[in-house]
Amino acid sequence: MNKMLMKQFSLLLLLQLTCYFSSGRCGNVLAWPVEYSHWINMKAILEELVTRGHEVTVLISSASIFIDPSKPSAIKFEIYPASVTKEEYENFFMHFFGEWTYLEKNSFWTYFPAMIRIIRKYFEISLKFCKDLVSNKKLMTKLQESRFDVILADAVGPGGELLAEILNIPLVHSLRFYPGYAMEKHGGKLPFPLSYVPIIMSELSDHMTFMERVKNMIHALYFDFWFQAINEEWSQFYSEVLGKPTTLFEAMGKADIWLIRTYWDLEFPRPLLPNFDFVGGLHCTPAKPLPKVLWRYNGKKPDTLGPNTQLYKWIPQNDLLG
Repeated sequence: MNKMLMKQFSLLLLLQLTCYFSSGRCGNVLAWPVEYSHWINMKAILEELVTRGHEVTVLISSASIFIDPSKPSAIKFEIYPASVTKEEYENFFMHFFGEWTYLEKNSFWTYFPAMIRIIRKYFEISLKFCKDLVSNKKLMTKLQESRFDVILADAVGPGGELLAEILNIPLVHSLRFYPGYAMEKHGGKLPFPLSYVPIIMSELSDHMTFMERVKNMIHALYFDFWFQAINEEWSQFYSEVLGKPTTLFEAMGKADIWLIRTYWDLEFPRPLLPNFDFVGGLHCTPAKPLPKVLWRYNGKKPDTLGPNTQLYKWIPQNDLLG
């Protein structure tokens, strides 16, 4: 009789423990990426999530340049048709890189207005992508039925915060920086005391003279002005989609975590919030051995090419420099 009571008691205790301790489960992650180096950083996170048993789905447009869904991968890709062609998108980036690289930094009145023109054009294209996705009712229904647990979004390309609102899931932002720290300040509510925190790309340090502080303040006000204009355009779209007054900054501010893609000791001292984490170097991996001779070549292979020479359309930078 005592043994029977002991078994019943043990069974009851086991049932109670299963109520208190739920078993671990794999998550379902949605990703909203941006092209080029931004994708390299995000891909490192997503691949690690996959190795740990999580399901990962990446949303990309039909105009995507750098992200190749045809390569063998455990990551799933959802491709939505875009109103921007791949050629148009690539031409924009070529112009973007060329103009950004050769901008004259000597004069504030020429450098920053040129930078803002590039940024505004990028946001125009990003808005088209976002509208293309949201208007795709079939895909949006599929995303809602997939019951994602979280969305990882690159904050440089707005839209991830809107998806988080629509799907009612937590939001994690990945970001290096915004020009003028506009989104970190207005979206993430990160404080930036201008007396000792230099605006990014201003080429100032945390030790500023009075005139340098005035210059720093002018830089901040300039970016604030232009990003308020960008915010209004996106806010109108967000409000229409969600059916309630919503701003871009407000939606971005709902991010649970901001993953800042740099090292804290490479930054100037500044106040931080608990949900801002520095994650620099996630994409760095041990270098693979390379041949002795390296060529980057897109043309037809020469008939006289020797066996000791290899031609590459693209050389992995990590392997080359590592």
